[in-house]
Amino acid sequence: MLPRSVPSCPLELRAPGRAAPDGAPFAPGRAGAFDAASLGTDSKVRSEGVRCRGIRGATTVDANTREAILQASTELLSQMVLANDVQPEEVASVFFTTTRDLNADFPALAARQMGWNDVALLCGHEMDVPGSLAMCLRILLHVNTEKRLEEIAHVYLRGARVLRPDKSAF
Repeated sequence: MLPRSVPSCPLELRAPGRAAPDGAPFAPGRAGAFDAASLGTDSKVRSEGVRCRGIRGATTVDANTREAILQASTELLSQMVLANDVQPEEVASVFFTTTRDLNADFPALAARQMGWNDVALLCGHEMDVPGSLAMCLRILLHVNTEKRLEEIAHVYLRGARVLRPDKSAF
């Protein structure tokens, strides 16, 4: 069981040398956007400064072939980047997952083919949940951005639109 009170902890991400919104210089250990009072369900996180945000995306793949996996990976990653105006230097890492029926190649190879040679990439398989969407490729893109959570556009394509109909504008 978690304790009711949470001690203040410095979780705000800000580059050294960049001033805080109150004008104070950055200092390791300085309390950030989160403290015991701001962890309630009705609290708002300040939007100032750079944060690492996750951008989700998913699509379905037509066949378990190298070509189909790389084409779907390229399409999805490109749409995620375009929808969120992501610049290559803002990308912290990318996690690619597939359902177990997609194993003909690593979907991260598509990012390398797009020139993302210095970005940390990782591939894995999704949990094999009975009845879940088959032939599905997911991407979790970690970016350093000043965007607020509600400004992030998550991208669901093809058959994966059923996963999040509320996020399927693409």
